[in-house]
Amino acid sequence: MWWYFLALLVIPVVLMLLLMPPLLRRLRALKFGQTIYDLGPQHQQKQGTPNMGGILIGGITAAATVCFALTQLIRSHTPLFSADNYLFPLLWITLGSMAIGFADDYIKDVKKRHDGLSPRQKLVLQLAVGLLFSLYCFRFVGSEILLPFTQRTLDLGWFYIPVMTLLVMFMTNSANLQDGLDGLLSTVTLVGMLAFGALVLALSDAAGLSGISRLLLTGACLALCGSVLGFLYFNHYPAKIFMGDTGSMFIGGMMVGVGMLSKCQFPMLLFCFTSVMSSVSVMLQVGYFKLTHGKRLFKMSPIHHHFEKCGMKETQIVLMYAAVTIVTSLLGVWMMSPWLSAR
Repeated sequence: MWWYFLALLVIPVVLMLLLMPPLLRRLRALKFGQTIYDLGPQHQQKQGTPNMGGILIGGITAAATVCFALTQLIRSHTPLFSADNYLFPLLWITLGSMAIGFADDYIKDVKKRHDGLSPRQKLVLQLAVGLLFSLYCFRFVGSEILLPFTQRTLDLGWFYIPVMTLLVMFMTNSANLQDGLDGLLSTVTLVGMLAFGALVLALSDAAGLSGISRLLLTGACLALCGSVLGFLYFNHYPAKIFMGDTGSMFIGGMMVGVGMLSKCQFPMLLFCFTSVMSSVSVMLQVGYFKLTHGKRLFKMSPIHHHFEKCGMKETQIVLMYAAVTIVTSLLGVWMMSPWLSAR
């Protein structure tokens, strides 16, 4: 089995290295470049950098996940439309979120309307994707969430549907907010999803997931890791391409999709800690600004731009975020130790 997992890491890297150069040439020829609106210190030199590289992140990850899933379903003699096959709901949440991001990028970069989708349009689309996914999970996964540090669960009952719908919207927007520095979201995704995949694979039968379900979710995590690792070759500072909302919302959809399908919403928050804090910093900034009638809690939000304003280089911030994600990911696995198999 180990070589399947190795292939899920290596093949996406190779595909990304092969497919990105022609995509870059095409995007440059079409002038699909990012427009910079004073998002942080000294970002104007990034004006015109090709955007929407997330098309390959989503496409390669989805293709690798589908191939792996079909292989494992055949090997285990599991019917394609079995309740244990989480492939289709995972594709819905990831590709659905990616489609919203793509529409936003297309309007901004191709139509040259810098606002992209209106807040109402984005809200309605995210609500639709999140609600349908939450309804699926409520019906086929259950309304229980695994509690850390104990082999107990929290049953949300019917409250599961609105709470999880909001969680989907929060996580996809959090990933989107974090994609503000070269290589930042790619790096923390690589670290966090490696840990997430390891956790899901190690879950015991007490967690209520079948063996094939754990395999498919682990495979999806590793396929995403391989894709972002290959993408980092082009996205590290100074970036040759950005993933755009297309890629960031795909990543957010994968994070929350794996979290809900595995019932591991609590450790998910630690695997995606820096993304979560990006959203929290924005909410704190807005709330503080209103309460103090114009004062700011941070020099700029999301908080990675605050660190930039404090004089840190982009590469230093990325390394700091990677280190933080390593620590929080280890905590996320440790807190779920009662649910892990001894095998």
